[in-house]
Formats: sequence, C-alpha cells, structure tokens
Amino acid sequence: MTEPLDVALIGGGVMSATLGTLLSQLEPSWKIAIFERLGDVARESSDPWNNAGTGHAALCELNYTPERPDGSIDIANAVKVNEQFQVSRQFWAYLVSEGLLPEPTRFINPVPHMSFVWGADNVAYLKKRFEALKDHPLFAGLEYSEDAAVIRSWAPLLIPGRRKDQPIAATRIASGTDVDFGSLTHRLVDGLVGRGASLKLNHRVTGLRRARKTGLWHLRVNHEVGSTRQEVTARFVFVGAGGAALNLLQRSGIREIRGYGGFPISGQFLHTDDPGLVRKHAAKVYGKASVGAPPMSVPHLDTRVIDGQVSLLFGPYAGFSTKYLKTGSYLDLFAALRWHNLGTFIGVGLKNLSLVTYLVSEVLATRGKKIRALQEFAPTADGADWRLVTAGQRVQVMKRDANGKAVLQFGTEVVAGADGTIAGLLGASPGASTAVPIMLDVLAKCFPGRLDSWRPKLQQMVPSYGGTLSEDVDRAAETLARTAERLGISV
Repeated sequence: MTEPLDVALIGGGVMSATLGTLLSQLEPSWKIAIFERLGDVARESSDPWNNAGTGHAALCELNYTPERPDGSIDIANAVKVNEQFQVSRQFWAYLVSEGLLPEPTRFINPVPHMSFVWGADNVAYLKKRFEALKDHPLFAGLEYSEDAAVIRSWAPLLIPGRRKDQPIAATRIASGTDVDFGSLTHRLVDGLVGRGASLKLNHRVTGLRRARKTGLWHLRVNHEVGSTRQEVTARFVFVGAGGAALNLLQRSGIREIRGYGGFPISGQFLHTDDPGLVRKHAAKVYGKASVGAPPMSVPHLDTRVIDGQVSLLFGPYAGFSTKYLKTGSYLDLFAALRWHNLGTFIGVGLKNLSLVTYLVSEVLATRGKKIRALQEFAPTADGADWRLVTAGQRVQVMKRDANGKAVLQFGTEVVAGADGTIAGLLGASPGASTAVPIMLDVLAKCFPGRLDSWRPKLQQMVPSYGGTLSEDVDRAAETLARTAERLGISV
C-alpha cells in the first residue's frame, strides 16, 4: 500500500499554496500533495482577473469603517483587516529574504490607496473617518483633502468634467500596494514542488471519507485527462477549493459543516489598458457602495499590475449565477442543499430580498448604465476605451448564528473537524489578502499540540505572531519599514 500523504491540499489557489508553504517550513519532511481540477493553479479566485480585491488593507475600503447610529466611526474592523494584511506581508518578506520567493515586483507593487466621495453627507463621513484613523500606527501617512486641485494631483481622472459646486473629498495613503495573487500563487507552488511536494493538475477530488480504523482520509480522485480514477490516503486534508469547498466538506461527513450554505455572487469589470488613460491614474480609488449593494460590490477604479502590464479596472458590477465556481456548473447551488441547511437557505433568502433585487437589477443593467457608473468616478470616461471582463464567482457564507437565526456573512470562515484532521475555508472578501493569518488559524485549530514547538519558527517567519502591531507604535513602525524594504515598496 502506498504511504499516506501527510497533507493533501484540495485546490490550487493561494490558500492551499500558503498553507503548504507554511507547513513545508515547519515540517520539511512531510509529504505534501496539491490536487487541482483545472490544468493550472490559480485559475479561479486567485487569478488576478477574477480577484479584484488585491491588497486589502482597509486603507481605502469604506465598508470596513461603518458609521455608528451616534455618527461616530467604528474602525475596529479596519484595524483587524490591516493587522491581517501586515501578517501576510511579513510572511512574504521572510520568503523573499530567504530566496523562497523571486523578485517582489513579480507579485507586489506600490500603488497608492484612495477613498473618494461626493455629496455633502459623504464628505462629512469621510472627514470623520480620516480623523478616526489618522493617528493609528497602522494608518500612518493618511492624507485628506477637499481641494479639487490636490485630488487631481493624486488621481487626474477623477476631476475633469465634474461640477465645480459638487462637494468632494478624498483620502490617500502612498504606502498602498497592488498584489498579483495569481503570480504569487504560482511562485509559492513552484517553491513547494521544488522542495518535494507533488502537484496533481487536472485531478478532481470527488469524494472524502475517513476510515474509523486507521483515522486516515481516503480521497477519491478523478484524473480529468484520460478519465482514470484513484484513491489517495492522507493524515490531514485542507479543502481550499473556493466555491467547491462547501460541497466537498459536506461529502466528508463532518458534523461541523451542518447548517452551512453558500450564496453565490458573480461580477463584471470594465477594463482598459489604453496607455494614455493608464498614465493618468496611478491609484486604487474606492467609493461608497450603493444602497442595498453587498460590501464586495463597493465601486472602485483600480490600477492593476498583472504580469508586469499596467491597466485599469472599474467595478464591480455584481450579478447572480447559481454557479459556485467560474468554471463550475449551474447546478452547484442546488447540489449544496441538504436537510440540515435548507432552513438556512430559506431564512437568508427571505431576509435578503433587497440584495436579491439589487443583484437582479445588476444582471439586467445595460452597458450604458455601467458606463454612467464609471463616469461618476471619471466624468470624461469614453465607453469606447473600456471593455467588460467577467470576474470570478464569490460564495458568501450562510450559517446559523449563536441564536439559531439564519445569517448571510460577508467574510471568510475556517470550518474544521473536531479531531483536527480536516479543515476547509468558506467565504470571500478579504480572502487572498489575509491568506497567511487565515492559514495560521488553520494551524491553531488543527495542530494545537505542535504549536509550542513551531512557535520559534513561526515568529521568525511572522515577527508579530502571537501579538498585534497596533498595541505598540514603535513596533508597528519598525515592522512596516522592515517588510516594505524587503518587498521593495514604500512605507
């Protein structure tokens, strides 16, 4: 009988690549294999054209700083997301310093992050947000302006053609970044394979079963090229299969997945690589979401660096599809229905009729309407310069809360078996940007007995491991400077 794998990673995205890289550093002798159903890794949500939320650090994303009923700004989630992104950056910086990742510009580049709003109420909100964040150590360097000339100097496409009497405001932080998670995933997987891991492309995992006698997981795997089947055994399984994770975890039979469902949201972006336009906009600019829009649909005009090519994306235009993956099946949603989550699906649907209505309206939106949305950001934009591209699928978590009520959760969640031999990731944004802290959470849930022995190495890879940067101004400044230097970006 073939020796069992120590770790089976299902899905060839940034999550599996990150967890595999962490484990290969902590346990170099472990036997690791990645099973990816497509012909290459990073083809779904980790693909840069499918994943528009690159470099989420809450520097500009206004949905992370909601306004409380009393008018004050809640920055707790923004600080949390920024802390998480700094953990990811520290790990990438370690890999670069050890020669385990190539030249950083292959996957991360400096791009200022901006928030931009118009209308008196929104200007008042952005001013309060600036005041709440400007003195926080993780938001050092945040600037604010209501001056059209200043804003134009930051992002020239935002101002020409705009009414001079329209109240506007913007914040900017120069230390923002753009991350090509597709390139990063490829580099991480290349490193894993170079250190002995096996990569199984065109291999679809169709079944998961844990043997009571041995405690091993048996994976039923179809080789899509040639239609051959095999069974693989593993001591630990991670399901990082994006939208397909829900169904695979259901097939595993673990009790912890009961009651969970998935709400799929599709999307499109307008894209241009016209050199003249690209030269006029070097920033990620986020606005405020429309009433009823999901947080992941916050409009933004982004500079993107993909395979060294600079372009602009605007969107997203949300939509609805019953697929759980871009390359999935229209039956995915229905295949996820079980007796234990039927009430969750119904409850979430009834509570979120306004969201459903919004998504339907987005699906039916004409190209002209989409161009007009772009022109709210860049008034002189010409639709002829932009083309629509289809983004990846996002599957939001549906679950029961502590009171047993069905809720739709905008975020990510690790679901692990009680014995720690299997874990999977559900949900979407901020996703890839926080891959490292999410995978550290997997380690804590699934390998609690090894954490003490792993701690020195973990702190070498992520110096802030076990603490938070926001607790210490000097430590935050030092860590941000060190990681920026190693990654070749500004602080």
